[in-house]
Amino acid sequence: MVLPTLGERLDTLEAALSSVEAQRVDVELTLAVVVPKSAKNARALCKKHGALVIDDPGSGMSAAINAGLAARTTEEFYIWLGDDDAYRPGGLATLLSLFSGRDDAVVAYGACDYVDDTGSVLWSSRAGDLAKWLVGIGPNLIPHPAALIRLDTLESVGGYDESLSLVMDLDVFLKLKKKGRFVSTRDVVSAFGWHPGSLTVQDRSRSGAEARMVKRRHLNPVLRAIEPLWEYPVSWASHVAARRLNRQRS
Repeated sequence: MVLPTLGERLDTLEAALSSVEAQRVDVELTLAVVVPKSAKNARALCKKHGALVIDDPGSGMSAAINAGLAARTTEEFYIWLGDDDAYRPGGLATLLSLFSGRDDAVVAYGACDYVDDTGSVLWSSRAGDLAKWLVGIGPNLIPHPAALIRLDTLESVGGYDESLSLVMDLDVFLKLKKKGRFVSTRDVVSAFGWHPGSLTVQDRSRSGAEARMVKRRHLNPVLRAIEPLWEYPVSWASHVAARRLNRQRS
């Protein structure tokens, strides 16, 4: 598990770390926290929770995640947790069970609660199998803290694109779709922090533009030519949904 953090939100970081610690009852895991050298309080907190602390390279989120991935030894699977996200009890065990008997599966994902800065649930994403069909042409409905990825396959596609700053997870999912099956459950396995400090919330327009660029480069030439027919309605719908979430949060 890779948890990148700037170490600025110690309260949510503590909650995230505690939720990871609770998963150890069911799952053997290595927690790699990528954090700046200057964030001394955060580094001490992470060590208290048994995390492997890795220096943030200081060149963006994708580079931070790749730095965490580079610490891999014998681990088979990977998941990315934000410092304002958390796991529900038994969440990782649920995801891991989806790989049982499915050697061709490369991603297992579940449902995810979107929560405000008090921890109250705004709504739950339960797209199930629909998410894997929409990911290349519609909104990305596979939240990263709810997606467990086979590490060998992730390494085979080169990890995270460090030129991307907001939708690096979407790019990875589109690469992995070409490598194997995505399997899912509608059980809630994690919580995603939706608040003013979240990158996802801060810059919806830039995130949308980067997502459109990533999806276009993964389309075949025929679909790329007609992409505007669905992309702009999808962008509008995503914008409306985000506004409703923000109203609920406030």
